[in-house]
Amino acid sequence: MTDIVDDKVLQPQTFPRINDRAPRFTARTTQGVVSLSDYAGKWLILFSHPADFTPVCTSEFIDLEKASNKFKALNCELLGLSADSVYSHIAWLLNIEEKFGVKINFPIIEDLSLVIAEAYGMIDERSTSTSTVRSVFFINPEGIIKAHIHYPMSIGRSVEEIVRILTALVATEGGNEVTPAGWREGDDLVLAPPVTMRGARERLKKKKTEEDETDWYFTKTKLEGE
Repeated sequence: MTDIVDDKVLQPQTFPRINDRAPRFTARTTQGVVSLSDYAGKWLILFSHPADFTPVCTSEFIDLEKASNKFKALNCELLGLSADSVYSHIAWLLNIEEKFGVKINFPIIEDLSLVIAEAYGMIDERSTSTSTVRSVFFINPEGIIKAHIHYPMSIGRSVEEIVRILTALVATEGGNEVTPAGWREGDDLVLAPPVTMRGARERLKKKKTEEDETDWYFTKTKLEGE
């Protein structure tokens, strides 16, 4: 089956989705050869950028490095990727350090053949450029994709939002809580709603204790340990 959009026939594409296992890879980086398996037991932010020596990408890398302590506190590593060579990556990182006074401490993948970019759906097949779009994949310690974001090449990413999403993913790992709109660290979580009539009636019967019982489907709760 195919989809037709603006009189163009688009063939079905198979890219990883939320809760899919992240495609495995081994690649050369600015810090040596790395594999996805190297990050087992940790969260991983795998992100692509269109090209080295570009203004938007430079601003993103600086902001990501400045937020590195926030990622480490969440047991998370950063790993960049683009189609540029490792030599271009190295020259660019040295330039950032010289011109902006920021040392980038996370590795960047050299993906000259675009094998990884294509496996993760980081390439726009309708574009004449091999530049990767601004993709962000949140991979959990078991190697499962838990969220992803794709930005156009002209729009810089919000590192604050990336940290917020990662914090929310970590906070809801247990599966019994969810985060409401605009949730930030320190805010109340919301209990996942009952999915049966019995569950709804039991929730309604609960007396107000430490939880805010707004209604059976919307019940605030504190993050465990607070």
